[in-house]
Amino acid sequence: MNALAAKLELSSSLQFYDVYSLDDAELLAHIPRPALALLVIIPLTAAWDQNRKTEDEHTQDYTGSGAQEPVVWFKQTIGHACGSIGLLHSLINGPAVEFITPGSDLANIRDQAIPLTMDKRAEMLYNNKPFEVAHKSVQEEGDSHVDSSVERNGGHFVSFVKSAGTLWELEGSRMGPLDRGSLGDEEDVLSSKALEMGIKRIIKLNAGAGGGDMRFSCIALARKT
Repeated sequence: MNALAAKLELSSSLQFYDVYSLDDAELLAHIPRPALALLVIIPLTAAWDQNRKTEDEHTQDYTGSGAQEPVVWFKQTIGHACGSIGLLHSLINGPAVEFITPGSDLANIRDQAIPLTMDKRAEMLYNNKPFEVAHKSVQEEGDSHVDSSVERNGGHFVSFVKSAGTLWELEGSRMGPLDRGSLGDEEDVLSSKALEMGIKRIIKLNAGAGGGDMRFSCIALARKT
């Protein structure tokens, strides 16, 4: 993710950090605060899947656009790119916006997206060559062989960002950005309240349905030390 952010020309003063615990202060101490975004990959368990379907059933298609939009959200129409779109959601929303290099591919994607409706925005990203090049160049850096012809029902990448005092859950396969509640001035995406409204809400859904270890993973975006 750091390599992809660099390809898209995010400022070098930010980086992603591994999150080793959601509760242990010592294991969180290596992450500079405030954390600007939390990017999580979570297995789609039966309990979370049902919760998503229930929420989306009562949600209209997203109609937000324009400069007054609280967050810039992309509906995913690009196959096998949920991680890249999760990263994009993390970089172009909230306080991370201040670290976007002017004139960069990242800045151009955000500027083009802001005035567009949901479908036009998805189309713009689908046809965006710099995004495609960056995604593919990083994809090829890994050591594991990935057969892209095989469909997988694996993890979903979800980005949690704080924008205008609200915790937003951003995922391209949902109906739109999800308002998870308000945060105080001193509360970032790794604060106790944000975690309870975000990733821990999903963990509790799974545990309440008798599920076991979700085996999720997350990284936090923050200043480089």
